[in-house]
Amino acid sequence: MAAPGGARRWPLLLLLFAGLVHGASAVFVVKDGNGTACIMANFSAAFLTSYDTKNGSKSVTFELPASAEVLNSSSCGKGNASDSSLVIAFGRGHTLTLSFTRNATRYSVQLMRFVYNLSDTGIFPNSSSKETKTVESVTDIRADINKKYRCVSSKQIHLRNVTVTLRDATIQAYLSNDSFSTEETHCEQDGPSPPSPTAPPQPSPTPVPASPSVSRYNVSGTNGTCLLASMGLQLNVTYRTRDNTTVTREFNIDPSKTTFGGNCTARLVTLALRSGNLLLVLQFAMNASSSQVFLQGVQLTMTLPDARDPTFKAVNNSLRALQAAAGNSYKCNAEERVQVTEAAFLNIFRVWVQAFRVDGDKFGPVEECQLDENSMLIPIAVGGALAGLVLIVLIAYLIGRKRSHAGYQTI
Repeated sequence: MAAPGGARRWPLLLLLFAGLVHGASAVFVVKDGNGTACIMANFSAAFLTSYDTKNGSKSVTFELPASAEVLNSSSCGKGNASDSSLVIAFGRGHTLTLSFTRNATRYSVQLMRFVYNLSDTGIFPNSSSKETKTVESVTDIRADINKKYRCVSSKQIHLRNVTVTLRDATIQAYLSNDSFSTEETHCEQDGPSPPSPTAPPQPSPTPVPASPSVSRYNVSGTNGTCLLASMGLQLNVTYRTRDNTTVTREFNIDPSKTTFGGNCTARLVTLALRSGNLLLVLQFAMNASSSQVFLQGVQLTMTLPDARDPTFKAVNNSLRALQAAAGNSYKCNAEERVQVTEAAFLNIFRVWVQAFRVDGDKFGPVEECQLDENSMLIPIAVGGALAGLVLIVLIAYLIGRKRSHAGYQTI
C-alpha cells in the first residue's frame, strides 16, 4: 500500500553527491505505508516510435526527462511479498510502468507498459491523431531475491511499435534493507561481470560474414498489400570502441531471428524489422508527378556492446534508391550498397521489391537495375569481340588459301 504522498522520487541533488546519478540517469523510489522503500530504480531511458502526420509516417526519438516523477499509483504489493509496480510519469500524460512479480528465489519485471499521448505537440508535432496509445510487453529483466539487477550496456525492450532503451540501469524490487543491495545480478549484455571503463575486454577479431540469407517480407493496410519484398540485408557500420579504436564491421540480418511489420499511407510505405537489439526501418515514397517509387528513408538503431557509445543510430530520409515506376517491381541480383551516413551502409542482396500499387501477392513488371544490365553487357561485348576475331581469322585463312592455290597455276 502506497504511503500518503507516498511513492516519490528522491531529490537529485543528494544523489549526485552520493554518486548514484550518471548523466541523464534518474533514481525512482516506491515506498510502503511505513515509509520503507520497496522498489528502487536508477536509469536513463529513450523512446523510439513512429506516428502518422498529414505528410505520412514520421519517426521520433525522445528521452525520459529529468522532470519525470513516480506516481502514487505505484505499489509495493501486499506485505512486500506480492506483485508490485513502479509508475513513472512525464510530459503531457506519458507513463512508463514496470510491473514486478516474484517467486521464492527470483523477481522480474513481468510486464513493461508505455502509455503515450499523441496530442503532446512537443514530442509529436503535426500528429494526425490526438489519441492516447498503450503498448506493453514482457521483459527478460530479472534478478535473484535480495540482489539488484545491473545492466551497464544499453537494454532494448520492444513494445510493439515503440522501442524503449534503458541505459546504465540498476533496478531492485522487494528490498530488504531500504536501499540497493551490494550484490547484483548482471544482464546478459554485460556478460558475467559489468564492463570495466579502465580495462575493457578486447573484442576478438570478427570474421567477415557470408552473404545474408534472402527472405520475403510484406506489409498490408486497409486497402490490401502495399509492399512486397524479397532480399538479403547486411549492415556495415563504423564506430569507436572503448579503447578508442575505429573499427568497421558487418552484421547480417538473420531472417529466422527477425520480426517485421509496417504501415501503409498514401505517401509513405514503411517496413520495420526487429532483430534482438536492432531496429531497421525502410521507408518507400512515391513522387506524385513522375509516379516513381523509391527507397527514401533508412533509420537504424542498434546496440554495440564494445563501442564507446553502445547505442548506434543512423538516419537518412533523403535517399533515392531501388527506383521503379509505380506498378512495376525493382529487381537486382547484384549487391546494392546504400549509404545511410558516413558511418553506416545498408547492403542489399538479390533484391526484388515493389511498393504502393501491388496486385495481391504478385510482383508487377520487372525493371532491372543498372548493375545487372552492365553485367549482361560484359559477356555480350566479350562474345561479340570473340565472334569478330573468329571472323577475321576465317577471312584471313580463306585469302591465304586462295593465294597459295594461285601460285601453282601454269602459264
